[in-house]
Amino acid sequence: MKRIIYVFSDGEIKRKDNTVKLFCEDKNKFIPVENISDIFIFGEINITKKLLELLSQKEILMHYFNYYGYYMGSFYPREHYNSGHVILKQAEHYNNSNKRIKLAKKFVEGSLENIRKVLQYYARQGVDIEENIHFIDNTLIEIKEINDINILLSKEGHSRENYYKSFDKIIKQNNFRFDKRTRRPPLNELNTLISFGNSILYTLILSEIYKTHLDPRIGYLHTSNFRSFTLNLDISEIFKPIIIDRIIFSSINKKILKKNHFYDEGDGIILKEAGMKKFVQEFDNRIAQTIKVRNINNKVSYRRLIRLEIYKIQKHLLGEKLYSPYINRW
Repeated sequence: MKRIIYVFSDGEIKRKDNTVKLFCEDKNKFIPVENISDIFIFGEINITKKLLELLSQKEILMHYFNYYGYYMGSFYPREHYNSGHVILKQAEHYNNSNKRIKLAKKFVEGSLENIRKVLQYYARQGVDIEENIHFIDNTLIEIKEINDINILLSKEGHSRENYYKSFDKIIKQNNFRFDKRTRRPPLNELNTLISFGNSILYTLILSEIYKTHLDPRIGYLHTSNFRSFTLNLDISEIFKPIIIDRIIFSSINKKILKKNHFYDEGDGIILKEAGMKKFVQEFDNRIAQTIKVRNINNKVSYRRLIRLEIYKIQKHLLGEKLYSPYINRW
């Protein structure tokens, strides 16, 4: 089974015959390209043209993250699957306000439904979050009547703010407090984890879009203007609650991540390399986890589920089947 290779050390990645060799501070090892789906680079790594040629041949994406764990950019091999017909359909749905808002509302609906599923899961465990669930219920009703992208984004943002208020009740470790959402820099540990987790999820979804006919530059909820990619941001809204947020809750409640995995840089809280490694291990475990999905005979992994979600969007754009977002069935 192909897997993501995470590189935290400094060093060099070279092509050795028809495989990849990693030369790092603490290890040198061969990695058969047949085993690699993506390479996520967090350290200072040198690469060669020969390596890029091999990655392009094998359709392996290489993604770069900065010191803080934020996505910087990708080596995005020549696109093998893009279809002019599909891209024209993507653009048509973006430029038509009625078609765009219908898709954008589906992404928000999927996000809010999965947030509600997460809240209901913890409510069954005795966490007092009925008020937060009620807020989401009301918003789901309200968005049905919205026909403006900016109002839709505002409603989604207010719902997420309300959802964040439940974090301090769900997380049982008193030394981790949420307070409020802060970005670049995140001002506490939970904000740091949200930003880091979302960053690697955006990147994973970008890789999955690459393997389909869709163009990641054309999204619907997020405006396709000067951003490099927006469709992955749209799709991520559906999966953030059930992948990233669940990882954050379980990692802290089970004490996999502790206060000593972070440090205060003065103007923000940074996740140390050891903490990043623990988080990506939990992320890897999560996206490999298989679940039963309605209308699919065999269990599928969360990573495969993301690809299936992209195919559903493509069918919608081509007029084959109306898109309905994935909603978890706990």
